Amino acid sequence: MQARRGCFIAVVGPSGSGKDTLIEWLKPRLAGQPGVMFVRRTVTRDADGSTEDHATLDREAFANEEEAGRFAVCWEAHGLRYGIPAAALHHVENGGIAIANGSRRALGEIERVFGDLLVVRLTVDRHVLAERLAGRGRETAAEIERRLARSDEPLPHCAQVVEIDNSGRIEAAGQAFLALLRDHFGAIEKPGAALRA
Repeated sequence: MQARRGCFIAVVGPSGSGKDTLIEWLKPRLAGQPGVMFVRRTVTRDADGSTEDHATLDREAFANEEEAGRFAVCWEAHGLRYGIPAAALHHVENGGIAIANGSRRALGEIERVFGDLLVVRLTVDRHVLAERLAGRGRETAAEIERRLARSDEPLPHCAQVVEIDNSGRIEAAGQAFLALLRDHFGAIEKPGAALRA
């Protein structure tokens, strides 16, 4: 991997598709592999334990960090500002793989900045997705229906998109993700071994 440019892997999917759950499942299984970075995004939202593991800044501090060039990519969604740290870009430029919870509206800019983008789109059976959203207890039935409608929206055009079904147990989606890494970047010999291209 040191001999070529790396890759940014954006995990996308509708709310309730299990993006954060998948990433947390992957972390211990890829621990100790220096070629793999799990990107911790910065968000203008307090961490509450029920959303992704992210760094928190208020909007003024976020703007200051953005102006100082500490983000590779920034975007706004649902009234919040999101930023991917510049360290992720440095990692990819040095041949590494950066894995992050993505956003469909930011994919074009991520691809422009990082160059090599692989989008992993999590799909979930509509009935299963509705049950997951209802089980969280955060939204009304009407709000859930709107989320379900948005889940069918197409992604912007990206060079590489792979779909993984996460309707069942997280282990199935996780193993599919690991197989994808092996197919694209070479075999993972054993837990903790370096990921080779």
